Amino acid sequence: MRAIRIEQHGGPEAMRLANVDQPEPGPHEIRVRHEAVGVNFIDTYHRTGLYKIALPSGLGQEAAGVVDAVGEGVTRFGLGDRVAYSLGALGAYADAHVVSENRAVRLPGAIAFDIAAASLLKGMTARYLLRKTFRVERGHTIVVHAAAGGVGQILVQWGKHLGARVIATAGSEAKAQIARDLGADDVIVQGRDDIAKRVREITDGAGADVVYDGVGKDTWDASLDSLRPLGTMVSYGNASGAVPPISPLVLAQKGSLFLTRPTLGHYVATPELLDETARDLFAVIESGAVKIAPPMRYALADAAQAHRDLEARKTTGSLVLAP
Repeated sequence: MRAIRIEQHGGPEAMRLANVDQPEPGPHEIRVRHEAVGVNFIDTYHRTGLYKIALPSGLGQEAAGVVDAVGEGVTRFGLGDRVAYSLGALGAYADAHVVSENRAVRLPGAIAFDIAAASLLKGMTARYLLRKTFRVERGHTIVVHAAAGGVGQILVQWGKHLGARVIATAGSEAKAQIARDLGADDVIVQGRDDIAKRVREITDGAGADVVYDGVGKDTWDASLDSLRPLGTMVSYGNASGAVPPISPLVLAQKGSLFLTRPTLGHYVATPELLDETARDLFAVIESGAVKIAPPMRYALADAAQAHRDLEARKTTGSLVLAP
């Protein structure tokens, strides 16, 4: 079968398409024949070495497809089941992959494979951010950075569904319009507008209850300055680069702020938590409260170009690879 491999950390050119042996599932593992593979920013962190991984290695942790082999002791799934997974072992950029049965979820028939691969990791991220890290309720004001991106689009829609006032930021006017079309109450164009100043103006000087920041370095100061006293700063990604070191005293000076750097794995650490999180996501998709735009599709062999486009912020919404 075919798989994307890297021998060393580096740019997209470090990725190559190789022919490899088809893996066989061990105890409590399933093999998924992929219909669509999700492309996420964390994949670029693994490729560049920002997040260290053992080399040589595959890439990717998210895909959707059909179970075509099961290992000893598997109880959650059977042959032919439609499934999706994220946070599996690295290697999803391939025709098929073996993952623990406890990392996969059953895929409802109403949700297409490409929609599942485009939304599972991003949607479960949005779910824990909105319902667990800071529980958004009606009347809250939230700031969503990179609102035209994969996680951002879901955060905007789900935040509105929960009754929040959503202030979105985007990197261009075209991306700002996407956020408006998704229901954002106010949209700020990064690089043109002073983000913190506009948030203060929009909130009559009060500031936001929570900022969801997956951009990192470029928006860090603006995010802190956009919060009300006792507000919550949620830094969940580094799309523009790692956040510089911060003194805890800064949080006191800016209003006794709360700061957290969460990651999805801790919120879906057990099969029960994983299933609960996925059920909530699939429910808002099936109800229409959250609409997942058809993802940009790349051939598996074009995975390097998908990374180039993602890192250059040329994309909106989600990206998938088609095996």
